[in-house]
Amino acid sequence: MANVGNQLPTQAVSKPAPGKHGNVLPLWGNEKTMNLNPMILTNVLSSPYFKVQLYELKTYHEVVDEIYFKVTHVEPWEKGSRKTAGQTGMCGGVRGVGTGGIVSTAFCLLYKLFTLKLTRKQLMGLITHTDSPYIRALGFMYIRYTQPPADLIDWYDGFLDDEEELDVKAGGGCVMTVGEMLRSFLTKLEWFSTLFPRIPVPVQKIIDQQMKARPRKVAQKETQEEDAAACTEAGRQGERRRSRTPRRTPSPRRSPKRSRSRSHHREKERHGPSFDRELERERDRQRKEREGRDRDRDRGDRGDRERRRSRSTDRNRERRRSRSGSRDRKSERRDKERDGGDDKSRRKDREHHKDRGSERERSRDKKSRGETDDRRHKDDRERHREERKSKRSSRSRSRERRHKSGGEEKSRRRERSHSRERDRERDGEQRSHKRSRSKERSHHQRESSNDHSKHSERRRSHSTE
Repeated sequence: MANVGNQLPTQAVSKPAPGKHGNVLPLWGNEKTMNLNPMILTNVLSSPYFKVQLYELKTYHEVVDEIYFKVTHVEPWEKGSRKTAGQTGMCGGVRGVGTGGIVSTAFCLLYKLFTLKLTRKQLMGLITHTDSPYIRALGFMYIRYTQPPADLIDWYDGFLDDEEELDVKAGGGCVMTVGEMLRSFLTKLEWFSTLFPRIPVPVQKIIDQQMKARPRKVAQKETQEEDAAACTEAGRQGERRRSRTPRRTPSPRRSPKRSRSRSHHREKERHGPSFDRELERERDRQRKEREGRDRDRDRGDRGDRERRRSRSTDRNRERRRSRSGSRDRKSERRDKERDGGDDKSRRKDREHHKDRGSERERSRDKKSRGETDDRRHKDDRERHREERKSKRSSRSRSRERRHKSGGEEKSRRRERSHSRERDRERDGEQRSHKRSRSKERSHHQRESSNDHSKHSERRRSHSTE
């Protein structure tokens, strides 16, 4: 695959004549972000689907198979993952800013295609693929994000009237043809909750002129359905007018059929492709949902008010009942107190006697406990004294034993030292005897050698004589 990192990020390369250009695709815009919205890009790079599953796909054909099996819409966010109901202004989700959500598999695979650095031949294989319209949609979206704006009309020229249908919305409900999708790519910056790269004003003027010069071809089925709908609406309105007003002859200048067909074509020219209609339907649906929520809130508020009122009335009744019950109880208590005054005095006397007896028992218990504690303390003291005496006697005995053993060891050491000295003296005497004997031997040897030499000299002298 070719490396396009040496080209400038904002360089718009013109497309040469077909058949003579090379296989390398030019790259327009940022070489790292693919001109994607920063929030979408950060969600793509941080998604586990892109980091784990798509990381294992290394070839172009593997990515195409993944698109065939996994992509079901071309919206940047999954359904229900991005809540923008209470937001307004720049955070309303229209300008591509605000809270993020779960990024769609389509945009993860789109950025995966960008990391593969597609060639011209591979891109042509994407936009002319016959297995799935979503493979073609991602190819066209890759062209819209990465190719120079001046080359967009050349890329999309042969597909502006393509009638292959696909559902571009997450969760379904927005079916359009490939040609309508490409026209919205060329004429509008917004795509659901994100933005395409901006096209320079001169290039946008040229694209608008070419779009006006080349009107959209309406399919036969759509024209038949629109005519039938117009006829039915005209018949209904005619019946209503006949029932309300007397019968009038239609004027030759303005017939209901002509006026309705003209207004229908005018609305068509104003709004363009069916994508605008779907957006209007979405807005109406959102408004209805908001109105329904407001109604539910009003109903809930009314129900809460009624509940509060009913609760307040129940509380007042309970309070009255409790007050009457408390009054009856107080009167009964007073009667009982009057009748049971003597009983209380008797009870008090009994309790007083019981308290005195219990106090006496407690004092006795305390005295007995104190006596037992004193006895225990005395016994403990005696035990401690006996233990101390035994420890002292054992210490004195151990000291005596140590003294005795120390004296014996000292005597043994002295005897050993005396024996060593005696051995040393004996060794010295033996060494001196040996030295004296060796000296005597050496002296005798010298004398014998001298005598032998004298005898030898005498023999020599005799022999000479």
